[in-house]
Amino acid sequence: MFKRKLYELPLPGGRSLKLGERTLVMGILNITPDSFSDGGRHLDVDRAVEAGVRMVEAGADILDVGGESTRPGADSVGANEELSRVLPVVDGLARRTDALISIDTYKAVVAEAAVERGAAIINDISGLLYDPALGTVAARTGAPLILMHTRGRSREMYERAVYDDVVSEVARELDEAIERARAAGVAREALVIDPGFGFAKSPEHSLTLLARLPELARLARPILSGPSRKSFLTLAIGIREPQDREWGTAAAVTASVLLGAHIVRVHDVPAMVDVIRVADAILDRAVDK
Repeated sequence: MFKRKLYELPLPGGRSLKLGERTLVMGILNITPDSFSDGGRHLDVDRAVEAGVRMVEAGADILDVGGESTRPGADSVGANEELSRVLPVVDGLARRTDALISIDTYKAVVAEAAVERGAAIINDISGLLYDPALGTVAARTGAPLILMHTRGRSREMYERAVYDDVVSEVARELDEAIERARAAGVAREALVIDPGFGFAKSPEHSLTLLARLPELARLARPILSGPSRKSFLTLAIGIREPQDREWGTAAAVTASVLLGAHIVRVHDVPAMVDVIRVADAILDRAVDK
């Protein structure tokens, strides 16, 4: 059983977030018409805020608010449209809940505005490849930065899914993302890494990354795992629609916890909170802890 390292993530306003004592649950709140699993469900601001509040009541520690679908093949969204989608939701959540809000964006202008409205974490699916100015925003605001691994943009990423050893290459490219963040002034202690299941990776690549997740611990940063409803699960369970992949998700979430993830990003918060709590209980009783 893998022994998870403990970290303390600095937050804006002098607060901090402990990582590793238990697995934190990040609830996915997509304010988009075209996300692969729940596109269109939360376009209404009031419905989106209510959905976020319910996630917190069910046990979510972090709410990840995104205004642009980043699924492979998705069309990009302009900054003004993205701002109009996410800022009212961030405002509403900041008023209604004390849970941490993460802004899922690769655009510096969106991240800065969201942090000003109450978001505390920036989640960048590009690892600072799409908008390098995002690193400067993270450094200036003090918001920790999640760096996800990918290659290329949405429409070309599968063409870039060529690896000799996916784990070592993803680790090396995440290390390069860490260096980009450091060069922008972000403290190393404020960085989280995400292997990016499904992004510029075949199903086999993603499954291998999950199985070998402990190897990413050598980067000495907390790990976020996002297997929820991803298509790589169909490699084991067969072709299913995203909403029919919850049992496969539960298995991948359990593996994530036991293999060292500090945060797990999920759609179905109530069910996955139970899964994570049981996995945590198992991890706590592992012989080599």
